[in-house]
Amino acid sequence: MKLSIIIPTYNEEDYLPDLLKSIKRQDFDDLEVIIADAHSTDKTVEIAESYGCRVVDGGLPALGRNNGARVANGEMLLFLDSDCVLTNNYITSAIEEFELHNLGIAITQIIPLEKGFINKITHEIANYMTKIISNFKPHGAGCYGILTYKALHDEVDGFDEDVDFGEDTDYIERVAKISRFRVLDNPRLLISTRRLNEEGLKNITLKYAKSTAYQLAGRKVTLNELDYSFEHKKHNTRIFYSLCGEGLGHAIRSAVVIEYLIREGYDLVVFASDRAYAYLSSKFDNVYEIGGFNTVYENNKAKYKKTFIYNMRDVPSDLKNNISKMYKLARKFKPDVIVSDFEFYANLLSHMLRIPLISIDNMHVLTESNFKVDSRYAMDRMFSEAVVHAFIQRADKTLIYSYFFPELKNKDTTKYVAPIIRDEIIALKPSVGSHILVYQTSDSNTKLIELLKANPDKEFIVYGFHKDLKEDNVLYRSFNEKTLYNDFRTAKCVITNGGFSLITEALQLEKPVLSIPVNKQFEQILNAIYIERLGYGMHRDYVNQNVLDSFLENLDTYRKNIKANHYKIESNDETLDELKKAIDSVCKN
Repeated sequence: MKLSIIIPTYNEEDYLPDLLKSIKRQDFDDLEVIIADAHSTDKTVEIAESYGCRVVDGGLPALGRNNGARVANGEMLLFLDSDCVLTNNYITSAIEEFELHNLGIAITQIIPLEKGFINKITHEIANYMTKIISNFKPHGAGCYGILTYKALHDEVDGFDEDVDFGEDTDYIERVAKISRFRVLDNPRLLISTRRLNEEGLKNITLKYAKSTAYQLAGRKVTLNELDYSFEHKKHNTRIFYSLCGEGLGHAIRSAVVIEYLIREGYDLVVFASDRAYAYLSSKFDNVYEIGGFNTVYENNKAKYKKTFIYNMRDVPSDLKNNISKMYKLARKFKPDVIVSDFEFYANLLSHMLRIPLISIDNMHVLTESNFKVDSRYAMDRMFSEAVVHAFIQRADKTLIYSYFFPELKNKDTTKYVAPIIRDEIIALKPSVGSHILVYQTSDSNTKLIELLKANPDKEFIVYGFHKDLKEDNVLYRSFNEKTLYNDFRTAKCVITNGGFSLITEALQLEKPVLSIPVNKQFEQILNAIYIERLGYGMHRDYVNQNVLDSFLENLDTYRKNIKANHYKIESNDETLDELKKAIDSVCKN
């Protein structure tokens, strides 16, 4: 067989028939047509089969094209988008010119399907620029029709499925390195202008100008950088994942969760604020920044009145901007489920659009379990429980990260799961060194620093003050994961607030914990209370020399208790599997 035509599709019932009719009209019949369909919910597959096409599983463009090529019988491959139409004699003309110039890969020029001066001139400019650029760098796109040999496709291992934008140009460049490339002069493809109509000429021009500039400079560009999506190619369970941006604990564990969900084949859009956005956007695509709530701290104390005033300034604009951004993306992306790690606006969106909501965080132990604490914490507890109730209402499933397990109020919809621990932490082999690791949620606890300096015979490495500086026996470090890993691994013990993620990683590394929770921050207070109840360390509302001495004198006992009683995690698989079950469960319902 001479030619295999490969077409990725998703819900293309409005466009595919015209393309298949144009293929039938060609004066060339030594060919097969392979449809790589991404689980269309319309009549796309039925239409393809009625035209005698072979249908295989598809996905995003690169995956669909590779799946089609894998089963192709043709000597040559022609990759087309589903919304184009072949002009008369297109195939014969393309193959003749291809073989005449002894090419290995080629693209054709385009004509707009829809009439109009703007459409005509923009497509002529696109043809002109493509030919000019091709003189010094192979360049093109799937909508131009990519013609090559199957042997060359196999030699370069097909399209790179890790490239989410410009995978066609990347493919053309790699094949052109081992063969000859050309923009064909004679054949023409009729191209739909639907993307132009949807996004506007200005936006499309800017996006493609930016992508072309990046590609010419040898840099890959992502969908997220262009605010561009192949939403009509999405086919797996679609998830909005949203998380609290205060501190880095939520972001660090969410990075593990996000990586797992992507690896499992879910389609993901992520929302985060502040430091969490900065952290996650450097690791993943499709991460969007939203405004978030922040706590005001002074002298290691949460200031409720100032927190309220500070956040109320931004709530009106954040509410409008966040919901508008998330709503528009929801209309385009059509999420099947929302997963929230204690993020307020995702909860609102869930109820607005009636999308199932899964809550996964450590905060809900406050509201979903029965426990007793000293009456002096009653007001702090009441306030924190009110915040948790306000942030998340009526989740379909609630998963609670925890290292302590008071009785749950509702075991039907709520479940404890093991804390997420970074793989790098799990892989560490802990040892007992000479330094004490100090990790603070905020830099307001200046009295603690004074105490550390008053113990010159002890070495302290301090994180959370956002600086790199040595002052006597205190070494300040700004946040760096690799450096923190080693400091964590070799620490004698840990002094921290009551932050959940840091405490659980300390326990994983068998490090006794002196927890001095932020005053009035009840979630941290409860974490600290259970550190002491379980015998893993000490909880104090304030620290002084006597407290420090007592803690250090009992390190061996604390370390023994941790080794004997704390569940040391070998992998995150169990927790991640529980999340997957919850997602699949609510989506089925």
